[in-house]
Amino acid sequence: MLRNMSRRRRRELLWRYVFVMPQLVLYLGLTLVPFIVALPLLFTDRIDYSDVDVDYVGFANFTKVFIDFSVRQDYWPALGRNAVFFVLNYATVFVFGLSLALLMYEIGFRGGFFTVIYLPWMISGLAVGFIVVMLFAKSTGTLNLLLLELGWIKKPIDIKVPIGPMAVLPLFVGWRTAGYNMAVFLSGLLSIPTETIKASIVDGASYRQRLTKVYFPQMIPSFIIVTILCLITSFNLFEELLPLGALAYNKAAEFLAVLFFNYAFHGGRFALGMTMAVVTFIPVVILGSLLQRLQRRLQYYT
Repeated sequence: MLRNMSRRRRRELLWRYVFVMPQLVLYLGLTLVPFIVALPLLFTDRIDYSDVDVDYVGFANFTKVFIDFSVRQDYWPALGRNAVFFVLNYATVFVFGLSLALLMYEIGFRGGFFTVIYLPWMISGLAVGFIVVMLFAKSTGTLNLLLLELGWIKKPIDIKVPIGPMAVLPLFVGWRTAGYNMAVFLSGLLSIPTETIKASIVDGASYRQRLTKVYFPQMIPSFIIVTILCLITSFNLFEELLPLGALAYNKAAEFLAVLFFNYAFHGGRFALGMTMAVVTFIPVVILGSLLQRLQRRLQYYT
């Protein structure tokens, strides 16, 4: 049977069974299976991993997220912080990623320049958090002291107040992901037919007109991809918040992932913490799936 297949078909089968199938098995084994196994815990009163006296409580954990005052005053402010962070971080995606992609596209690729821009992506989120602390600690932060010395600010930026993490962290997360976002935008730019760009130049279109009429309309799939990635990054924020005192004294740095961790492992409300995570997870996954579906449809038509 294999002898009767074309060489191309044999290569496709080889790729499917040698490379794709193991990845699918790993995904099912490490992601979906643990999630399905953990689902029954959402309907219990389990307090931690060592709890052996577990009772069925129905949908009580779900109702607490929306009704219980003590849970609401923790969950909804944290959700608001993540939402605000997403908006600010989304702006940095275009300020850093798109600007650098356009720069690279217009001046031509430079291997060293590309590497320098992409290097921050190799830094861990924990390191980014420590960089923020070293630069903006109220009394010893290097950048705080420099700005005070130059007279640009009258008092140091305090990352422990509610506005502190929001004012600083999106910039550094945007800086860290700039290289990755730049690569996504560059792929969209490189997919534009050069004949279309040359024709617009011949017709006398300005650079701004080429951006709005030629580049951006054909880069919509890339815009949707970075939107999905930004959504995931914004709601997956955890390591970056630890050096800012998210697990100890800084309530302003308690985003959703930190809140889930505190409830599940520090607060003795393991099942409730998991429930809050699922309540957040489902709408985000639905939104991400819809965006991905839209991206595929637009990519097909373009």
